Amino acid sequence: MTDRLVLGSGSLSQRLVESLLDRPGQLHLLTTDENRADIYGDRAVAHVGDPTDRATLRALDNVDVVIVGDDDPDVNVAAARAARETFPDAHLFAYAGFEAGARKATLDTVADTVVDPAQTVTDHLLARVSDGGIKLRQLTRVLRRIDRLAIVTHDNPDPDAIASAVALGRIAEQTDCDVDICYYGEITHQENRAFINLLSFELTNLDAEATLVDYDGVALVDHSRPGVNDGLPEETPVDIVIDHHPPRAPVEARFVDLRSGVGATSTLLVDYLDKFGMEMAEDVATGLLFGIRVDTREFTREVSAADFEAAARLLPAADLGLLERIESPSISPETFETIASAIQNRREEGPVLLSCVGSLSDRDALAQAADRLLMMEDVSATLVYGYRDGTIFVSARAQGIGIDLGEVLRDAFGRIGSAGGHADMAGAQITMGVLESVEDRDESLREIVEAVISERFLEALDAQTGQRFVPVYVPTNNADEYLVADEELPDPEEDEATPPDGS
Repeated sequence: MTDRLVLGSGSLSQRLVESLLDRPGQLHLLTTDENRADIYGDRAVAHVGDPTDRATLRALDNVDVVIVGDDDPDVNVAAARAARETFPDAHLFAYAGFEAGARKATLDTVADTVVDPAQTVTDHLLARVSDGGIKLRQLTRVLRRIDRLAIVTHDNPDPDAIASAVALGRIAEQTDCDVDICYYGEITHQENRAFINLLSFELTNLDAEATLVDYDGVALVDHSRPGVNDGLPEETPVDIVIDHHPPRAPVEARFVDLRSGVGATSTLLVDYLDKFGMEMAEDVATGLLFGIRVDTREFTREVSAADFEAAARLLPAADLGLLERIESPSISPETFETIASAIQNRREEGPVLLSCVGSLSDRDALAQAADRLLMMEDVSATLVYGYRDGTIFVSARAQGIGIDLGEVLRDAFGRIGSAGGHADMAGAQITMGVLESVEDRDESLREIVEAVISERFLEALDAQTGQRFVPVYVPTNNADEYLVADEELPDPEEDEATPPDGS
């Protein structure tokens, strides 16, 4: 418990006491105002006396924090000196006042923290006219013109996308905007399901035929273009985009905030919540903190100072016990089977490990399998892939090998599918085309998938590293002819940087 002492009279000390009354620990007030002492006497230990008198201060119990908050700067200087002598180990805060002049220099030598109202006002005004302040006003203007907003995450959303969407939804609600958090695909990863269920986040799952005609506004979070890593038509007009992935093509929206210098979109939403002056609700704080931790891989991948600062801002409001429950969910038998299949079917090419798990029941298990295989001795990169519903899904991981997996996968699969991601964590989706009609399916389909995926990946890896990787499989003649032709799929230059597996 922290015991606090407020010294002084006037409007500032009154606001300080009212703000501190409900905090844990004992609150003392020393004031010359008898009426003020009577008002707070039943909720604080109120004393009537001179806050600059050392004898009066010595009569008080030891305190941990002293706040000097009189309206008179001269009283504050004298009270701060007396408090420092009387409570040498206490943390001393002192209010300088608007006309402190040379008194502020004196307070700087006595107090641990000096509050300068002139500087505070200046900082506040500069923040409002800075780029951040301008963006805040632009976002507010856009939101106020929308009655019903669909906030769309990327397909099969991860915690960063979900938490960012929820936080943007809370901001939008402050402008009297009705909000739905929408996504295409599935949420099958057990951590992600626990994340949504335990935090009671409400999400709307859209099917392939769904339209957004009932909404008069669309926002994209954690990705930046409709039709790329989401189920929206490419021509969908977008009002708001907030993302931390660098775009590979121009992004069009009424409001755009793309900052690739941070490790998570959740970090950007913490900034907006602060700028809007919104209280950090426990569920939102917990979600955003988990989103940052997952996307930065516990602050070890593409992390920035802003990510650490955002996490520090979220930590006091987050439910850490709930985070532990989210991070320790039960794992389905299907996930264990996929991981086991990846281990059993692994093939090594130097420090690179490739594995085809065949037919998939849980696509998110691929990412978990790729993570597990990366833990093997002498393995620096993994590529795990499988297929379901006419699509080949790929997850890749790397550590300490000096390659950019996102670029490797774009080079390997960008012409026949959608691919991208980060330097050490990426994914791809490839439409199988007529490959599905291959006869003797149990044997031939798997062989052709392995030939196409392994060959293309190793060739792209060879091109980036300059090191020769011998393909695991000799491809069947014209194996690529079974896949959808290049012109029927997005140009790789238009592919989204967010990995399709939500990594």
